[in-house]
Amino acid sequence: MFGKSLYAVFAMVALTATACGSGEETYASIVDKAKNDKKLVIGVKADQPGLGLRTPDGSFSGFDVEVAKYVAKELGVEAKDITFKETVSANREAFLQQGQVDMVVATYSINDARKQKVSFAGPYFVAGQDLLVRADDTKLTGPEALNGKKLCSVAGSTPAQKVKESYAKEVQLQEERTYSACVDRVLGGQLDAITTDNVILAGYAAQHGGKLKVVGKAFSTEKYGIGLKKDDKQGRDAVNNALEKMFTDGSWKKALDGSVGASGFAAPQAPQLERY
Repeated sequence: MFGKSLYAVFAMVALTATACGSGEETYASIVDKAKNDKKLVIGVKADQPGLGLRTPDGSFSGFDVEVAKYVAKELGVEAKDITFKETVSANREAFLQQGQVDMVVATYSINDARKQKVSFAGPYFVAGQDLLVRADDTKLTGPEALNGKKLCSVAGSTPAQKVKESYAKEVQLQEERTYSACVDRVLGGQLDAITTDNVILAGYAAQHGGKLKVVGKAFSTEKYGIGLKKDDKQGRDAVNNALEKMFTDGSWKKALDGSVGASGFAAPQAPQLERY
């Protein structure tokens, strides 16, 4: 009996060790993960032109991707050793909490509700919620003209939540999994507009060659942060240090101009980091 019990204990230990090995060791901070493993898994968007877009060869491009590469390099991880994983607005917190990604760089607005679940470094960019409409639409001129309109946004996003809180009586809101699905419905005439951050909308307008336009009346302030595991203060400080260096050495502006400049979006100055 004792022999069988002891065998069971050893089997359980071996199974646990194997599981940890297959899923890689769990670290208290992304700093330790980067230092010891020399690789990271980073969550990014896959359908946002100029920010986070999956290219035909399966790689990812855009401003968020360039920010992620720079920060990873400062943590000791080369671009070739990053695994980019597609995230959508609704699963960013879950991916961090479950350890599916080590950090999220995905037009991720910092807010108090999300701070209860994850930690943020940054912001590395400040955007504003706006509207994307068909190019021939002359009536939807801003949030004051939303009454009776059909809007599209993404489930789990800050813009969708703002519409529910501030414009629920005026508009019909359709929530999709991705903004690209919203684009299709606006182009097809089923919906009137997409609402999300202006820099995201500018990328879609550029992608569709004059068929869509950004209204240009921002009605919120969205601070994009880099999401990390909850209470990883060491990681947050290290990522903020990397961002500060990116702001000052010219890499931030170069990445922004190279990724978003073609859309005609007027690039802002680098934001002030929030250290806490």
